[in-house]
Amino acid sequence: MSEAATAPLTGKALLAKVKELSNLPRRERARQCGYYTKTKGGQERVNLTDFYDALLSARGVPLSPETPKDGRGREPTYRVSVHQNGQIVIGATYTKAMGLEPGDEFEIKLGYKHIHLIQVDSDKKLNEAEVDDEDEE
Repeated sequence: MSEAATAPLTGKALLAKVKELSNLPRRERARQCGYYTKTKGGQERVNLTDFYDALLSARGVPLSPETPKDGRGREPTYRVSVHQNGQIVIGATYTKAMGLEPGDEFEIKLGYKHIHLIQVDSDKKLNEAEVDDEDEE
């Protein structure tokens, strides 16, 4: 089963190939996607770490943020824990990523083991706009 050495797959091509090879063991999937090197003795060494890093990147999970860290706070982990006082804090990184502003409101829907935060439509802003329109008439 000799294959020509090519550059490892990345992005959508990698995701498609991994899906195509889903029935194979992970080392073989990584090898067939190009994530291996040849040792001096001619043996193949599969690079699972590089393979997984490329998979995460292809799925949009940044491993090293492109924007420089400003020294404040922690890197976003997309995980939070309940504080001693019972509160859960989402953090500014996430609210900035969503374009949220102070005063934006959310409806809380509780599930069996999950919480949904549903942003309340800008009814307040719409009502204010309607009042402004009425004042102009």
